[in-house]
Amino acid sequence: MSARFDLAAPVPPLAELGAVHFIGIGGVGVSGVARIMIERGVTVSGSDAKDLPVMDALRALGARVAAGFDPARLDGVDTVVAGSAIREDNPELAAARAAGLRVLHRSQGLAALMTGLRGVAVAGTNGKTTTTAMLVAALEHAGADPSFAVGGELIGAGTNARHGSGDVFVAEADESDSSFLVYAPEVSVVTNVQPDHLDHHGSYEGVQAAFAAFAARIQPGGVLVACADDPGSAALASSVRATAVRSQDDDGDGPASSAVRRVVTFGEAPDAEVRITDSHTTGGGITVDLTAVPGAAGPLAPQGWSGRLRLAVPGWHNALDAAAAWSAAVALGTDPAVARDGLEAFRGTRRRFEPRGEADGVRVYDDYAHNPAKVAAAVATGRLVAGAGRLVVAFQPHLYSRTADFAAEFARALSGADEVVVLDVYAAREDPVPGVTGALVADLVQAPARVRFEPDMAAVAQTLVDLAQPGDLVLTIGAGDVTAVAGEVLALLQGRSQASTALAEAPA
Repeated sequence: MSARFDLAAPVPPLAELGAVHFIGIGGVGVSGVARIMIERGVTVSGSDAKDLPVMDALRALGARVAAGFDPARLDGVDTVVAGSAIREDNPELAAARAAGLRVLHRSQGLAALMTGLRGVAVAGTNGKTTTTAMLVAALEHAGADPSFAVGGELIGAGTNARHGSGDVFVAEADESDSSFLVYAPEVSVVTNVQPDHLDHHGSYEGVQAAFAAFAARIQPGGVLVACADDPGSAALASSVRATAVRSQDDDGDGPASSAVRRVVTFGEAPDAEVRITDSHTTGGGITVDLTAVPGAAGPLAPQGWSGRLRLAVPGWHNALDAAAAWSAAVALGTDPAVARDGLEAFRGTRRRFEPRGEADGVRVYDDYAHNPAKVAAAVATGRLVAGAGRLVVAFQPHLYSRTADFAAEFARALSGADEVVVLDVYAAREDPVPGVTGALVADLVQAPARVRFEPDMAAVAQTLVDLAQPGDLVLTIGAGDVTAVAGEVLALLQGRSQASTALAEAPA
């Protein structure tokens, strides 16, 4: 738990929050909570260090939002909401604490919105944003109209959060600071449990302990959906099952009591209740066979269920995420075939292997990956989609602590590309650490990949364009501002194409 916020305190009812001010309202998580509160009739104000596009959208909904931090903005405010990235010396946060205002973590604000609804919390070191978005797509296709808060904008929806009219609330749950322990959902999804955010958890054992506590927060009679292919997630599922067996033994010979949490596992593993097999690429997507054993598909398919799932997004990791989302949707009572059809209509989320365009015969994609497993998945998908072309990758390490902890693992993941450009570290919430730069990663990338370290952000786009040839795929990777490079690359490629055309058409 965070030492800065009392995450163990009872979540106050939404009606008691009064006027709410969000510090860092431009962030994807905080803005989503703010949007839903506005849609629920709460008076909302907010601020961020600079004016961001999402702030215009919140203004249009009726929020009072401004750039820069000023304690005077707390006039008339009853509750302040902030995320972990907001430092204690932020002038608005410091003033709120000094004035004795109620100060909540972003997750507590989200939990207040979930109160009284059938909560679904999707967690995992990798894949939680896509899984959450896929689950939303499946439920919307089924007519459930869920409320949702996702860590990325859903393509087609134009937003990452919405207040729905249904009784289900789907939320992406953040393990990075243990704030996911605030939720008490009916259904929890764990895509994987892997080493990350060691600056908070201290060790992999700390990560595992946090996920065990997360699973223990599931409501009595609820469901844990866990990946059977990931050792950490599989171990968590086994532990929860063992608890259920002990509870059944304690109750006698009859069925387990309603307090026992049910477990559904998914994946390629032979013992998974929901299995995905026979995968093959289909254009820009992936097709798999989905098979659920009796009981796993819920009361709507007591004898089990099987069908073919044709996803419009590529990569094995997306097939795994889809199996997780399908399992959760069915656990909530969605017809299995309808859930499958909803997943097939899913078109992705922003910055998750997002196609940004094509120019001069070069395709450009952008991905938010920022830990080794995510980077490996992005590179593997890029290699698949590139086909006969080369894969040219620009990677921006995120956080000094993560770069120092996982430099070798990042390098290994990047070594699957043909050309690699490593940027300097995006600091985010951290202060610089002497000796920790992007060169730590670049120096460890192995052949046959060719690598260069480019600390000058202004030079990255031109470097990528100089490397890219017609037929290649350029992929920008990172959780920082590297996403802007994708647009710059496209503009430069368009200029190169126009120059080539003009040269070819010029009189001899």
